[in-house]
Amino acid sequence: MNPYASAHAAYTESSVLTAPPEKLVVMLYDGAIRFLNVGAASMRNGDQAHARDRIRRAEAIIDQLNYSLDMSHGDIPQQLRSIYLFCKGYLIRASVQRDPQAIDAVVALLSELRDAWDSVSRRALTSAA
Repeated sequence: MNPYASAHAAYTESSVLTAPPEKLVVMLYDGAIRFLNVGAASMRNGDQAHARDRIRRAEAIIDQLNYSLDMSHGDIPQQLRSIYLFCKGYLIRASVQRDPQAIDAVVALLSELRDAWDSVSRRALTSAA
């Protein structure tokens, strides 16, 4: 591993280990969105294997978001679970039908959720200061 890659990996690890929970959720959304954008681009370029790999990585992140929900907090976790399950189903359909536009639709939905969590994260930082 070159020195730059090693430093970047150390910075990323430090960022994750020191981030508050709200920021970790934003980071998960960022990762899923990044993987899906690459997956859609790979699918458009005919590289189905790479597209499927990127979609699987995004699905794993969506699973983690889903599993981390605390269902004792009312309707919001239930609604988020429904959205995550919808996204997973839509990504399966996108893979089977080789439809990058379906991936783009999931990216749009996750981007809206990401922006909402980013807002929550910023408010939490402001109130903690």
